[in-house]
Amino acid sequence: MVDGQAHSRFLSTFDEALNVAIIGASGGIGAALMNVICRENPRARVHAFSRRQLTSIPDNAISSTIELENESSIAGAATRVFRQTGELDMVFVATGLLHDGEDIEPEKSWRSLNARSLEKIIRVNTVGPALVAKHFLSLMKRDAKSVFACLSARVGSIEDNRLGGWYAYRASKAALNMIIKTLSIELSRSNSRAICVGLHPGTVNTSLSKPFQGNVRPGKLLQPENASMTLLTVVDNLTTVDSGKIFSWDGSVIPP
Repeated sequence: MVDGQAHSRFLSTFDEALNVAIIGASGGIGAALMNVICRENPRARVHAFSRRQLTSIPDNAISSTIELENESSIAGAATRVFRQTGELDMVFVATGLLHDGEDIEPEKSWRSLNARSLEKIIRVNTVGPALVAKHFLSLMKRDAKSVFACLSARVGSIEDNRLGGWYAYRASKAALNMIIKTLSIELSRSNSRAICVGLHPGTVNTSLSKPFQGNVRPGKLLQPENASMTLLTVVDNLTTVDSGKIFSWDGSVIPP
């Protein structure tokens, strides 16, 4: 990564009028990313994608719908972006599934494994972002730095797994990390200035982490805006040598 020198402008390694797509803009982190980018970069244009149309967004954001489990919906979203504003400086896939009421919960034991939960979590956490990459990577700028980033998780690190459990979520994020690495190799051949990374946001105060916040040490639960600022700072400091890696919110590299 580049040296952590002070910048007079937020996201200074990108054009002031940067063009951004956020997939999952209705979630805690996705919404915070949208608001921070729009506030700190008034000339930016943010395409805010979610399952339902957003009713309250900044003036320089465009709300549009997308269904992550429907490739036709993803392809249509990419087409709309390009027709409206052209090439992209940044794509954030800020989606993720860990639990869904009593139907899907993190497994504490192999005895809790079931095919339906495994398939659903992998569709959302791995297949969805992969298909976003399929249709959005060709829209990345070629004459300037551009970044494709997916929210990953430290628990997707095979080397760092010392507690076990959470089979489906761990596996889906480990698979996503491999997708990111493989995408980065192919991307480097067609767009030498583009960067593809995974980002671990830490434990953030969102609906995804809410059932498990009691286990978080005091002071370690991040608010969505703070988390988004740290993630965007990591993105701002990225160079092409970082492509294919998974970064934590503090800028450290997470082992595969």
